[in-house]
Amino acid sequence: MAIRLSRPRFLAVCALPVVALCATAAFAPLPFTVAQPGTTADVLGDDKGKPVITIKGAPTRPTDGELRMTTILATGPTADVGIGDVVDSWFRTDRAVMPRDSVYPTGDSEKEIERHNLQDMEKSQNVAVDAALDYLDREPGSVDVTLHLADVGGPSAGLFFSLGIIDKLDGNGAGGDLTGGRTVAGTGTIDADGTVGAVGGVSLKTQAARRDGATVFLVPKAECKQAEAERPAGLRLIPVTTLKSAVSSLRALDQGGKVPSC
Repeated sequence: MAIRLSRPRFLAVCALPVVALCATAAFAPLPFTVAQPGTTADVLGDDKGKPVITIKGAPTRPTDGELRMTTILATGPTADVGIGDVVDSWFRTDRAVMPRDSVYPTGDSEKEIERHNLQDMEKSQNVAVDAALDYLDREPGSVDVTLHLADVGGPSAGLFFSLGIIDKLDGNGAGGDLTGGRTVAGTGTIDADGTVGAVGGVSLKTQAARRDGATVFLVPKAECKQAEAERPAGLRLIPVTTLKSAVSSLRALDQGGKVPSC
């Protein structure tokens, strides 16, 4: 998943029904990570003054609309998460408690984890380029694509990198934008053959997407139920299984055709 590291900023306050538990465990660190909606980034735009997608060796087209990859913001791997943090998160839709091992590899230092996440992102970017060029029937060697996105780790932006490359090179295939001028957000890993994979923190990512203006969210089909559980009002969920299905759904949405839903 795409994550940003953060120190804990939550008060360890105990709810009345669990006073007895708090008396013994309020100050004991627990093997959890607390996450919340993170930032989003438009892969069709700039990040810290640099284009997220730069293409050489082929003509590109101006784009309208946005393709926003989404992240979660998680407490760091060495942060102490107490019972108060857990209880507080139970009563909030913008917080989620996850086993620390599901977010960070056990036994690694914070620097090692950051390096591992950045390596995952770099690998994801390379695969995203291959998947996009394969979808467009272009030889990898004939087009030079550079991807830039600072301070974000993990593989879950893969689908949106591929979609951004397709939009810049081919749009919707009929002279228009793949987004149809909308702000489209989402998440999902990508394989070289175009298969879209599941990620974590989907319910938090939908909140980040709506906060930043998205009206459409592409979600790996296997995570539809999780995305629907905390879906913000005004955000349409579209399940995807492959890069091809994602492109087809966006085209159908723009043309008033039949679009799958969760």
